[in-house]
Amino acid sequence: MANLYPKLIVDALSNVRYPGTGKSIVEMGMVEDDIRIDGMKVSFSLLFDRPNDPFIKSVVKAAETAILTYADEKAEIVGNIEVRAKQAPKPAPARLLPQVKNIIAISSGKGGVGKSTVSVNLAVTLARKGYKVGLLDADIFGPSLPKMLNEEDAKPFLEPVDGKDMLVPVEKYGVKMLSIGFFVNKDEAIVWRGAMAGNALKQLIGDAYWGELDYFLIDFPPGTSDIHLTMVQTLAITGAVVVSTPQQVALADARKGIHMFTNDKVNVPILGLVENMSWFTPAELPENKYYIFGKGGCKQLAEELNVALLGEIPLVQSICESGDSGVPVSLNEGSLTALAFERLADNFIESVDKRNREMSPTEKVEVHKR
Repeated sequence: MANLYPKLIVDALSNVRYPGTGKSIVEMGMVEDDIRIDGMKVSFSLLFDRPNDPFIKSVVKAAETAILTYADEKAEIVGNIEVRAKQAPKPAPARLLPQVKNIIAISSGKGGVGKSTVSVNLAVTLARKGYKVGLLDADIFGPSLPKMLNEEDAKPFLEPVDGKDMLVPVEKYGVKMLSIGFFVNKDEAIVWRGAMAGNALKQLIGDAYWGELDYFLIDFPPGTSDIHLTMVQTLAITGAVVVSTPQQVALADARKGIHMFTNDKVNVPILGLVENMSWFTPAELPENKYYIFGKGGCKQLAEELNVALLGEIPLVQSICESGDSGVPVSLNEGSLTALAFERLADNFIESVDKRNREMSPTEKVEVHKR
């Protein structure tokens, strides 16, 4: 007595032809990969394109005969051969934010280096230059953008778009913006597990009507976390901007943040570094520079890692005041900080354009698959 095994059954079934095409049912992928053998007992499933296929009975009978003829005449078909209709292939999910030209991650290795300040003022400066800009507050546990844009009481509303209710971002200073801060009590701590935070961000991105944007800036949480991974795996990110102070402890964390983006599993290019709090300049002595956090730290790191230094933002009292009042300092035309953000925006635009020019067709396909 021969021993039955799955390949023997498959070989036997390859002799069965589907009447509609004359091809083997194995060749057509009609034999499910669930063959079960217990001694001489055999059971398996056959897949048909539709549940009312007119050849079901004849193909099932031919399959039974083929096993007894080509596998073993003592084989026992257990019960009825299970017949199922083939499931239609799931359509590929639509790419998120298809109308957005450039998606930019703005990150920092540690908190307290002014990443959100840079995000807000860069967004506002780009909008003032005539670009269409979106800004997402991805710092789920410490949302600060509503405060920095004086929109803490804003309540985003739903609007029907192509038959689906979409969340409409708050617009301020020409920037479209959303934050989890709009949907929670500002005086209460947000205590969520990583998966909940990630899903909330996906909703703010995918269920919102951002429309056409030249730049979509994402103000990431500080450090490295699963939220960062969720974002880079969900979106086709053009590149990342890393913010740091000149202080060595901040630079050490910035280096880790850069590695997170550039490692093989993430592979998001660094567009450049921004050095915040580069020096302190008193309002009454605008020509004086006091390097209270060290001098040239980001410049040295940029040279070491062969990335661009996009800007150096001075530490002045007006930046702190603007963050509290909700009026970005970049709106103060001609001021020291507004000029610094102008230079940052110009270098940022150039870096993004360079990245897009250098991206190969294969890279573009891979980015849009993310």
